[in-house]
Amino acid sequence: MAEENTTANQNGESKRSFRFPTAYTVLFILLILVVIATWIMPAGQYETNADGEPIPGSYQPVEPNPQRIIADGLMAPVNGMFGIQAEDGSISVYNLGGLYGAIDVALFVLVIGGFLAITMATGAIDAGIGKITVALKGKERWMIAILMIVFALGGTSYGMAEETLAFYGLIIAVMIAAGYDALTGVAIIMLGAGIGVLASTVNPFATGVASGFAGVSIADGLLSRIIILVLGTLVGIIFVTRYAEKVKKDPSKSLVYSQREEHAKLFLKSKGESLPELNGMRKAVLVLFALAFLIMIYSVIPWEDLGIPFPTLWWWFGEFTALFLGFAIVIGLVGRMGEASISETFINGARDMLGVALVIGLARGISVIMTNGLIIDTVLYWAESIVSGMGGVAFINLTHLLYLPLGFLIPSSSGLATVTMPIMAPLADTAGVDRSLVVTAYQSASGLLNIVNPTFAVVIGGLALGRISYDKWLRFALPIMVVLFLIYVVVLSIGALVTDTMVF
Repeated sequence: MAEENTTANQNGESKRSFRFPTAYTVLFILLILVVIATWIMPAGQYETNADGEPIPGSYQPVEPNPQRIIADGLMAPVNGMFGIQAEDGSISVYNLGGLYGAIDVALFVLVIGGFLAITMATGAIDAGIGKITVALKGKERWMIAILMIVFALGGTSYGMAEETLAFYGLIIAVMIAAGYDALTGVAIIMLGAGIGVLASTVNPFATGVASGFAGVSIADGLLSRIIILVLGTLVGIIFVTRYAEKVKKDPSKSLVYSQREEHAKLFLKSKGESLPELNGMRKAVLVLFALAFLIMIYSVIPWEDLGIPFPTLWWWFGEFTALFLGFAIVIGLVGRMGEASISETFINGARDMLGVALVIGLARGISVIMTNGLIIDTVLYWAESIVSGMGGVAFINLTHLLYLPLGFLIPSSSGLATVTMPIMAPLADTAGVDRSLVVTAYQSASGLLNIVNPTFAVVIGGLALGRISYDKWLRFALPIMVVLFLIYVVVLSIGALVTDTMVF
């Protein structure tokens, strides 16, 4: 969820160096380049079916409609947030419930920010993880597995990223005291949450946004993502545990052995810091926190299509927003927060997510320019030509490979989804692949890259907190990244082969 880049040395101090542009700058540059492209690229359009989807093979050249940088380019993010497609084919009409508007997604992101802030303010999440840490003292091997599962669940459910930064000091201290090293503590958090995000099941910032723009339910493709989550988490636990036990047996095997004394002096002094008590109130908050996500999961599953006799709610972003707004208030009251505190905390949390909401509009503006400039169908046509005759397996693997460099340029998961999904989802139709697999390919490739992505602030921030240099983290993480890559490639390939990909 992070949008900004941070550069720090091993001592956590800022230093002058090259700073990769933020997601906002990258997206704005892309927007200008797309405006220029409307003057260069040939214009064209597909015929569409009753659902507005392009019909493969129906592309025809049309008169160009080049866009202007000031009048059209700067208005594109605004129209992308609120616009619908006008009768002339352009996106310029303001409508809060618009077909192409991203306002419902952006508002949901803001409310999720407030919901998470109120939950964190009660101390329930800190107390829950702290309780696990204390209860397993002396059994740190089991702690590695349990904590990685907890962080993976956070990543897969709500895209846990910046929230992990609060736990580095505590967990690293416990790992060092147990005879492991600081890298073990960093890996527990970064790989745990990272694998969860890679295998996002209902993550609103990745799966939710991408599914919305792909025109599929967040429940479509859920089985494949659960498989990736389970296998990826299991592999991650084995990988980190083997490394940790190797270091405990022979400390010289540690990749940060030269910093062993420095880490011990720095982190062990914080081991005795008090933790929030997991009392009845905080237990109730954790139950409510989990219940909110369980209701959201239930609400999007098409039970009647699956032949299961449960009521199908068919909820989407409007209902999701109301759900988490209601639970934020209830959690605040259960957490004994006053009215003023609930309001202030919610607003602060929403403000923290404002960057994500804005990047959605900015990213959507690129699609607006491509559509109004009549080149988006040209891009689809070129891509269709590339994958013409290509089977579903080849298409889905080419897609996830494409998302690796795109994820480097746009580390914002929501921004990446908003910019690419309107193009890649229709291409899946031409290849005979369910659109949900494109969503899974996007989030798997993006999530994999963000485990080591230097443009992702959570990576640089976490390494700075753990006093781990980037090159050592890269050396540590690359082997498991290869395994994770192979896992989701196999799952995606199987998904492209099975008949009912909607369920898979």
